[in-house]
Amino acid sequence: MRTILITGPGGSGRTTVAAATALAAARQGTRTLLLGTDRDDTLGAALGVRTGPAPTSVEPHLTAWRPDAAQGFRDGLAALQDRASSALDLLGAARLDPEELTPLPGADELALLRALRDAALAERHDLLVVDLPPAPRALALLAAPEELRRCLRLLLPPERQAARALRPVLGRLAGVPMPAEALYEAAARWDLELAAAEAVVADRNTVVRLVAEPGPAGADAVHATVLGLALRGLRTDLLIANRVLPEEVPADSWLTGPLAQQRKTLEEWRGTYDVRALAHLGRDPRGTDDLAALGAPGAGPAAAPVEWPVTDRLAEDGVLVWRIPLPGAVREELDLVRRGDELVVAAGPFRRIVPLPSALRRCTVEGAALREGTLAVRFAPDPQLWPRGR
Repeated sequence: MRTILITGPGGSGRTTVAAATALAAARQGTRTLLLGTDRDDTLGAALGVRTGPAPTSVEPHLTAWRPDAAQGFRDGLAALQDRASSALDLLGAARLDPEELTPLPGADELALLRALRDAALAERHDLLVVDLPPAPRALALLAAPEELRRCLRLLLPPERQAARALRPVLGRLAGVPMPAEALYEAAARWDLELAAAEAVVADRNTVVRLVAEPGPAGADAVHATVLGLALRGLRTDLLIANRVLPEEVPADSWLTGPLAQQRKTLEEWRGTYDVRALAHLGRDPRGTDDLAALGAPGAGPAAAPVEWPVTDRLAEDGVLVWRIPLPGAVREELDLVRRGDELVVAAGPFRRIVPLPSALRRCTVEGAALREGTLAVRFAPDPQLWPRGR
């Protein structure tokens, strides 16, 4: 299944574009699932059909679904209490009534990750179009599976699972049941669920499509978002320039200023990105007729994979070079820290901890350079760890 993740700065019309994209693909005969994230039914307002926790058929080949984060939170809490019943009884703790709880911060994001996983595993559709939150939240959401899995490995490393064999002995010594087994089982289950969501995000058939209104603010937002996506190794296919004004307006109209800004930004974007412009209808699109009038592109050809290659320059310069594409990065806002077998990369407001390729783990960092949007990190073999034949 192909996946198009749609995001952009707040107020850019990303939900409308997501609905129009899904509609265009469905009318081309592609079985399409449109996944919404807003608690308010903004997706339904664009489609002209109410959406909710139950998948809703909009028209042939198009289904809309907006998971209920609150219900998912309550169901998850109930399941957690059932699994931890022995520990709760041991502590004398009373169980919480799920119906009395409201979702904690982050519940919406977890519900969306779960929905992504479920939609991919169901295999009922050929295309999944996801209306992500605004760009800053979307970047944090897309990073969550990888970062949470890393935290789980640090807190409960698989090597420590050998401690399970000690649990009966510890239980007899302490006179109470020990919860280590349940803890490791829960960690393994969480890791499996996060891995499934991470696989959907990182899949070669998954792309991110950006939506922005051309202008200074939109240009700044696109620049920052592209850098954040690149640091995550995520593919982008198109930049949708939304609400583009008509080329001809009266000379004395107040629209001449915004039109000039749009023209300038569009010219800059077209020199860098694959841009598709959607015209301003003069009103907020409502219903499938308005969405079709936008002419949004459906699913295009597969995007080229993002690669972070390691170049062997041992014969020429005595180093291996790891090339990390970071379009839009600024030298003064870059930071690198080697920590064990990981490299901490900070670019502007974004930060990622990535494991080193196996060959580079036996090397020391010699330096780095940023040229034409690519960060080249040089590694020199450590004589104590590098094979003598090499």
